[in-house]
Amino acid sequence: MSEASEVLEELRSRGWTLGIAESLTGGAVAAECVSVPGASAVLLGAVVAYATPVKHTLLGVDADLLDEHGPVHPLVAAQMADGVRSAVAVDGRRADVGISTTGIAGPDSPDGQPVGTVHIGAVTPEGARTAAFLFSGDRAQIRAQTVQEAFAVLLELLRE
Repeated sequence: MSEASEVLEELRSRGWTLGIAESLTGGAVAAECVSVPGASAVLLGAVVAYATPVKHTLLGVDADLLDEHGPVHPLVAAQMADGVRSAVAVDGRRADVGISTTGIAGPDSPDGQPVGTVHIGAVTPEGARTAAFLFSGDRAQIRAQTVQEAFAVLLELLRE
């Protein structure tokens, strides 16, 4: 069973819904989710907030935080994960769980942080977590590693 399948099963068994906020992964986390049969019972939606201002306007990431630290920061990942819960709300009900990815896939770094720097955020009704990574490889490899770790981070949080 894939980690995406495990995450969706954990959420389904709790009656929880999921929202996904992505930057460097560009929808790949959502695509991995929807490849799992029955994902529609859990996944409400996803937002690809690739441009920094969209992280603020659509996901509610603090503008001062973005101005001071840029979009690749653990607090940005945390706020993206929380904010997407409202962004995908249905009938005024936020998603129970949010997960996010933000980072630098390369080939160049816009802000001096190393290529491969990634932050993942996860929020559930019972807790929150961010995880920082420095992945190696080319752009595609960094993005693929991020997708895999996003599910691992959320799964860890769900099993605490």
